[in-house]
Amino acid sequence: MSDATHVELELDDVQRGVLSPRPTPYAATYILFRIDDRDHGRELMRRASAVVTSAADTISPLGEAWVSVALTYHGLKALGVRQDWLDSFAWEFRQGMAARATVLGDVGESSPANWESPLGTPDVHVVLVALAPDGAQLEAAIDRARPAYEALPGVTAIWRQNCHALPTETEPFGYRDGISHPAVEGSGIAGSNTLERPLKAGEFVLGYPDELGGIQTLQPEVLGRNGSYVAFRKLHQRVGAFRRYLRDNATGPEDEELLAAKIMGRWRSGAPLALSPSHDDPGLDADPYRNSFLYQQDDPAGFITPCGSHIRRGNPRDAAVAGVPRLHRMIRRGTVYGPPLPEGVLEDDGADRGLMFAFVGAHLGRQFEFVQSEWMNDGVFFGAGDAKDPVVGSGDGSGDYTIPRRPVRRRLLALPQFVVTRGGEYCFMPGLTALRRLGELSD
Repeated sequence: MSDATHVELELDDVQRGVLSPRPTPYAATYILFRIDDRDHGRELMRRASAVVTSAADTISPLGEAWVSVALTYHGLKALGVRQDWLDSFAWEFRQGMAARATVLGDVGESSPANWESPLGTPDVHVVLVALAPDGAQLEAAIDRARPAYEALPGVTAIWRQNCHALPTETEPFGYRDGISHPAVEGSGIAGSNTLERPLKAGEFVLGYPDELGGIQTLQPEVLGRNGSYVAFRKLHQRVGAFRRYLRDNATGPEDEELLAAKIMGRWRSGAPLALSPSHDDPGLDADPYRNSFLYQQDDPAGFITPCGSHIRRGNPRDAAVAGVPRLHRMIRRGTVYGPPLPEGVLEDDGADRGLMFAFVGAHLGRQFEFVQSEWMNDGVFFGAGDAKDPVVGSGDGSGDYTIPRRPVRRRLLALPQFVVTRGGEYCFMPGLTALRRLGELSD
C-alpha cells in the first residue's frame, strides 16, 4: 500500500453529503430533475453552488439540515460539457447503472425493464438530496433550495422519494442500521472500527492519493477535484416474506432471532455476533467499541459470524479472502422509505417499503461494482461457490445458506428474493468549485 504523505482534505470544497454522518433521527428526500434547456441547467448549477453545504460546515444555515447535488452522465451532457471532458469520467459512470444491470445482479424482477419510471433512463439529469432532523426542518431545507430550480422552465422535477430514519435507527427488516463506516484521512471524522487504519482520502474523494498511490482526476482537473461518485438505488424489501422465512425455519422464538443474527452477522439491536455470539446484547449500543472487531484470529471459519453473512460479505475486515478488503471499502448509507409493516405480520401488504441506498467513493468499479458482483452475488471469494448474500443477493428461490456449526452445519434452503431493485443511478457529486464551473460553461 502507498506510504504517500498525509494530505488534508479541502473540506470547504467537498459537499457535506459525501462525508458527514447523519443526525438521528432524520428525514430526507430525493428529487430528480430533467434539463431541457442548457442555459437553465447551467443557472441551476450556479444557484445550487450557493445552497449546497460543505463538509467544513459542521452546522449549516439550517442547523443539521443540508442539501447535496449530483449529476448523471446524461445530466453533464445536457449542460453541454465538452466530450473530451466527459470521456475522462469513469467508464462505468458513462454507461450508467441500467447498462450495468447484469454485472450488478439486477436481473429478473430487478431488471431495468421493471424499474420505476424514470429511474435508469436518459431523462434523469440531476439528483438533489435534502436531509434534516425532522420533517419540518426538511421542508425548510427544500424551501431554501427551491429558488435554485424554480423559475427555470427549462428544468423540470420528474420524481421524488421521501425517506426517513426511525429513532431506533432500524431498517425495514428490523435491524439496527448505519453502524459501520470507515475513517477517511483528513476528514476529521472517526471511523466506527478502532482496529481499522484510516483509509486514504483518494478512496472516496477525487484529487487525492488512494490506497494504491494513484490519484483519480478528470479533465479539466477542477471538474473532478473534491468530487465523488455516488450510486443511488431504490431497494424494495419484502419484510413479510423475510419474517415468514425465519419463522418457518426456526424451532422457536429464540432460534428465530439466532437465525436472523446468523444471516445478518448482527443481532437486531446491532450487537455483532463477533462480540456477543450467543445472545443479543442491546447494551453494546452504548459501547464506543461495539464495531471494533476482526475475524481472522478468533473466527476464521465463521463459526461465530458466518462467512456468508451480510455484514461479513460487505466488509470481510481482516478475514482471509480473495482480494484485499481495504481496496473495496465503501461509504454506505441507507435511508428508509415507506410505512413499516406492523410487528408480527408475516405477509406483505402490497405497500412500497424499503431502503434508498447510497454508495460514496472514488472507484465505482473496484468499490461498489466489485462488492456487489463478487461479494454479494457470489461466494467464490471465501470458497462458497456461487452462493449469494442471504439478504440482498439476487436469488431466484433456489439458493441456500450455510451456517457453520459443530458437529453438523446448518443449511437454509430455497432462499426467496427478499430485496428487489426498483431503480437507480450512477451520479457524480462535484466539489463546490466544480459546481460553479459547470454554471459558468458557455457554448
